[in-house]
Amino acid sequence: MAAARESLLDAAGAALARRPWPAVRMVEVAAAAGVSRQTLYNEFGGKDGLARALVRRAADGYLAGVERALAGSGDWERLTAVAEWTAAAAQQDALVRALLTGCWSERLPAPPRGPAPVPAQRRPEAPLPSPPELVRIVRDRAVAALSGPGTAPAATVELARSCELVVRLALSCVTAPPGEGGIAGLIRTAASRTAL
Repeated sequence: MAAARESLLDAAGAALARRPWPAVRMVEVAAAAGVSRQTLYNEFGGKDGLARALVRRAADGYLAGVERALAGSGDWERLTAVAEWTAAAAQQDALVRALLTGCWSERLPAPPRGPAPVPAQRRPEAPLPSPPELVRIVRDRAVAALSGPGTAPAATVELARSCELVVRLALSCVTAPPGEGGIAGLIRTAASRTAL
């Protein structure tokens, strides 16, 4: 069923790229994925469940990209990679942009709120993070990646501030793209003023 689930999410994402979410029809998504409509309903419970899974996949994909960016070398280089990934992911995927900014257009599925009904064969999913929670998650992952064993508590606090600054700079670049020097230039300026 994992292959059918991914095919359905791919088909739903492709449909969303062509038309607003309210115009996306379940029967079309199932047909594009090559499965029955009943399989779609068994997997997601309905259109709201499909929307939740689509948004969840966007959030998980964004956070996986953050982890890849943090796997590089050099502290500021890794933070620059996180910032560049954040801006690029938001530019490429309207769901990621909405997750990061909290700005949901009528083209997109409504932001999932509260617990979702879950088909009997599926486990309930964790709630999606809000924009402030995403900032915290990315900041905390960056701190974990950049701090070594035995890092002094005061140094960890300063590192957390620097990481949050970079994440917030990246979010500002999502809503107002930077000019000359791009994101890397902004990060270099922040680095020159911050001890990391």
